[in-house]
Amino acid sequence: MKLFDVYPINPINIVKGEGSLVYDDKGTEYLDLYGGHAVISIGHTHPHYVKRLEAQLHQIGFYSNSVEIPLQKQLAEKLGHLSGKEDYQLFLCNSGAEANENALKLASFYNGKKKVIAFSGSFHGRTSLAVAVTDNPKIVAPVNETSNVLFLPWLDEQALVKAFAHNEISSVIIEGIQGVGGIKVATDSFLQKIRTLCDAYNAVFIADSVQCGYGRTGKFFAHDFAGINADIYTMAKGMGNGFPVGGIIISPKIKPSFGMLGTTFGGNHLACAAGLAVLEVMEEDNLMENAAEIGGYLITELKKFTQVLEVRGRGLMIGIELPAELAHIRKDLLFKHHIFTGEAKPNVIRLLPALTLSRANADRFLEVFGTLVN
Repeated sequence: MKLFDVYPINPINIVKGEGSLVYDDKGTEYLDLYGGHAVISIGHTHPHYVKRLEAQLHQIGFYSNSVEIPLQKQLAEKLGHLSGKEDYQLFLCNSGAEANENALKLASFYNGKKKVIAFSGSFHGRTSLAVAVTDNPKIVAPVNETSNVLFLPWLDEQALVKAFAHNEISSVIIEGIQGVGGIKVATDSFLQKIRTLCDAYNAVFIADSVQCGYGRTGKFFAHDFAGINADIYTMAKGMGNGFPVGGIIISPKIKPSFGMLGTTFGGNHLACAAGLAVLEVMEEDNLMENAAEIGGYLITELKKFTQVLEVRGRGLMIGIELPAELAHIRKDLLFKHHIFTGEAKPNVIRLLPALTLSRANADRFLEVFGTLVN
């Protein structure tokens, strides 16, 4: 049997990681400024993380949600404290797509409506309803197509008001900063308008925080910059530092009932141990503050390069838009200088490093980047 060939693979075999550095099977060191799609939040093989998971493995790795799992309550308490959403409720699952799927379903249960507003440039996942609200027809199979999704132009308040006036809207789903869409930041006024309209029409505000959440921007959720609360926040990626963990936190106005949502693997003992380790390190090492400081430094320095068309983002979620003739730079960074970054087509380099990124490693990147654009 061979693998189903759906990934464009770089010919690099990473076998070891520590902090913001990874190493291939030949011993070559790479600076990791992408964290495997924003997943590595507290650095590769963080000692506390490794110790937490190992200790849990020696006790029990898994049992289902048919029994009490005190680790889930500990995770909910710690998450509420760090996020400032202590009166919210936590439902644990396994991935960002699953989190968004459950959020959209829960919203429809809450108000009995079907229509969902999503936005151009959005990416919310690859499962049935999550991919239906994703603005990429190439990954939407015919079975996923639905007339219940309205795609509106990014940051168009007039289109938003009109959509609410002419449709029975169940929910609005929006990334605080679009990731795959090119690191495009939602304005405070647009998020505030969504909040106002959702309140007026009894719709549910879903804050997709899968990539832009968990402290990456310097606040726990990117949506927090707007000074509003969403009804549901979806999370995954950095939540488990590489262990599959996803979740949604849910406003107290939405009441649970038995069987409303469910999962086999979500919230298992190992997943909760990983999630707790991440939050403990974030709190102990002030990683949100570090993300704001180092991210702010990178953004300021990157804006000084005259060849760069635009630098977007907040904290350690950064997009560097380049002219077409410099589209090769991402590959040069990887294969010539051993620095992992991401991309958003056509010519945006995405930086999504661990929140532990040091000033020295930021400078290492800036020095190399400077030689490529000047």
